[in-house]
Amino acid sequence: MKKFVLKTLANAVALGVAVWLIKGITLTGSNTAHKALTLVLVALVFGVVNWLVKPVVKLLSFPLFVVTLGLFTLVVNALMLMLTSYLSKKLTLDFHVSGFWAALVGGLVVSIVAWAMHLILPDEDDHR
Repeated sequence: MKKFVLKTLANAVALGVAVWLIKGITLTGSNTAHKALTLVLVALVFGVVNWLVKPVVKLLSFPLFVVTLGLFTLVVNALMLMLTSYLSKKLTLDFHVSGFWAALVGGLVVSIVAWAMHLILPDEDDHR
């Protein structure tokens, strides 16, 4: 459970950085607490999307991963971010990605920040 919470918080921070850096990714809300809660809820949606949909998309697009030497991962990450934006809208969460290019750069930012956060946050499987 601790690992799930830490991963969700890391994704929330990564999405927050993407909102802050990328003009086409927006988070609206009345106050900071509302925005923080929205980020955590969007991080949960993002986690479910990555858990359920991403493996299927990666499997179906495996030849493109091979041909592009893994660069197609950027496109898959962008599509997952766009799907998260769509689902967030359906769940009335105030998170929006406006277009593929914003999603592509946002997916790259989210991946880098989430990776850095996972390096910083303790992992319960790590027995050093």
